[in-house]
Amino acid sequence: MDTNTHVEELLSNAVRASRALATASTESKNRALELMADGLVAGAEALQEANAADLAAGREAGLSEAMLDRLTLSDKRIRGMADGLRVVADLPDPVGEAIESVERPNGLAIDRVRVPIGVIVMIYESRPNVTADAAGLCLKSGNAVILRGGKESLKSNLAIRDILSDALVEAGLPRHAVQLVETTDRAAVDLLLAAEGRVNLVIPRGGEGLIRAVVEKSKVPVIKHYKGVCHVFVDARADLEMAEAITLNAKCQRPGVCNAMETLLVHSNAAAEFLPRVVPPLREEAVELRGCEKARAIVPDLHAASDDDYYAEYLDLILAVRIVDSVSQAIDHIARYGSGHTDAIVTEDEAAARRFVAEVDSASVMVNASTRFSDGGEYGMGAEIGISTDKIHARGPMGLRELTSYKFVVRGEGQVRT
Repeated sequence: MDTNTHVEELLSNAVRASRALATASTESKNRALELMADGLVAGAEALQEANAADLAAGREAGLSEAMLDRLTLSDKRIRGMADGLRVVADLPDPVGEAIESVERPNGLAIDRVRVPIGVIVMIYESRPNVTADAAGLCLKSGNAVILRGGKESLKSNLAIRDILSDALVEAGLPRHAVQLVETTDRAAVDLLLAAEGRVNLVIPRGGEGLIRAVVEKSKVPVIKHYKGVCHVFVDARADLEMAEAITLNAKCQRPGVCNAMETLLVHSNAAAEFLPRVVPPLREEAVELRGCEKARAIVPDLHAASDDDYYAEYLDLILAVRIVDSVSQAIDHIARYGSGHTDAIVTEDEAAARRFVAEVDSASVMVNASTRFSDGGEYGMGAEIGISTDKIHARGPMGLRELTSYKFVVRGEGQVRT
């Protein structure tokens, strides 16, 4: 099948499925989610066989270890996908929820009611677990979804899609509520981005280059974040044991994800004690450290950091370090170099924490916690479909409510406007 025909079928099927899902019962959606979870666990061996083929091709293509990690479907990640779907099934159904109710002096009763967005296109790279996460959230929120993963994960995604589709049918819902673009032809993405009127929202999830290309081409609204330049600021009054644990977790637990720390800011009053303490364990984790002149005066063998290092989203075991003289300087640094994703302060000073929270303009601001918690699952949303650094409609991790719009339902008793 040629690309144009394939995309046209995807769009037509998605529009029909979205109309059916908009009125689907909570019970049928939850049953589908439970069946999807059961199917992933039961099909783990087949999923890993497909994933092994993707990993082999990825290694041959020279993918980095961080990218290969994002691509891998371990037993733990398959269970995590299934658990995420079950969490979504247990969450309240947002569709039909009355956000606000008002009775006007003329007797009109006006409800603002949550409704599905409609047809969502999800474009993402590498991580096949996103296939299940996005499908589950879109299903529960009543949206049909067209998934376009990267070519490096196509076999894994197809295997996941097959399990999800079978579960939909068994639950009495349209198979085409979850579809996957089966061609690696980039023209397919261009056609989907041009489908104004049939696609209601595009969510790109991946590298900055991918997201900017989608934004530039799309005729459909796009929710996105360009990159995750996340900071941890160790204040003058930080508990240094806590600061060390947060630093190591934020940088090293999974360096290839968007909520990993990329720059460590340290107050000058804490730096002489904290840097010699934290550098050795970071190096034990093979982290390459790039520091400012003040940091290198304390730890002379740090690589020199350039201005570009503070803008960089490494997605790797590389960390920029800078010493600042105040909370104000830390906030100013984040305002200049940050991406509005997630930033953290470690401090025992409540006034410093309040100021940091008030003045750092990011989607998530942490106090005495790792940036790695910036995640829909950790926020109690179940699986997340992405993280937005936009300020309109959705911001931060996107769960079920962020995948709905609303309409006004107005009830009267014959009122007419005069």
